[in-house]
Amino acid sequence: MPQRLDMLRRATGLPVVFGGAVTPARDLLLTSFFGTHGTSLHGLRVGTGRGLGGTAIAMGTAVRVNDYASTRAITHEFDQMVVVNERLTSVFAYPVTVRGTVHGVLYGAVRGQTTVGDRSIRMAGAIAQGFAQDLDMPSLQTQAALRELAEVARLVGDPALRERLRRVHQDLGGEAPVTVPSGLTPRELDTLRLAAVGASNREIAAELGLSTETVKAYLRGAMRKLGVHNRTAAVHAARSTGAL
Repeated sequence: MPQRLDMLRRATGLPVVFGGAVTPARDLLLTSFFGTHGTSLHGLRVGTGRGLGGTAIAMGTAVRVNDYASTRAITHEFDQMVVVNERLTSVFAYPVTVRGTVHGVLYGAVRGQTTVGDRSIRMAGAIAQGFAQDLDMPSLQTQAALRELAEVARLVGDPALRERLRRVHQDLGGEAPVTVPSGLTPRELDTLRLAAVGASNREIAAELGLSTETVKAYLRGAMRKLGVHNRTAAVHAARSTGAL
């Protein structure tokens, strides 16, 4: 979580970012912070449907308020910490969702009269999506175990036992890995993932720490490999392969 929040802070330039994971009890536990004045938010538990983060969990989508203190869109039991102690005004909460279940929430906020812009929401979406994909990816040890199980199932002579092992392999997430025939590189996928949420070349460059010319080169490479002629078509083509 801290690494993702640091990415969010650098990508958006927001003065305050924080977040945490959803516990087995379905509470959000805030654990990571950049730019907060004190510790009043540290360790705070946010129930589903409560405050901004709880609303994002309940809705399964990003929620933004331009004036936290006055909005009627959320409950206000956290006003002492958010408004009085931290003096936050415009705030968003973006859920990290894996297979329909929220596993965490990323927040971004400002103080004063400015408001969080659409660009910050888009960048948060890209970072949340990448975070979700990492959470959904089996560990290297798990992948190795699944490959071993698949090999054992293939060698078993008893058809009934082989079918049982195949079902266990599938239940554990051992479907055949998605391949990308186009041979897209990780950086090309990164640029397409950000393009998919509407980021400009300059915004992609800032997020990935690249020059705009390098971003253009990655996009051109992706378009060539996917056999399309613009970035929108490249995003659609990459999604059709399962890469995005």
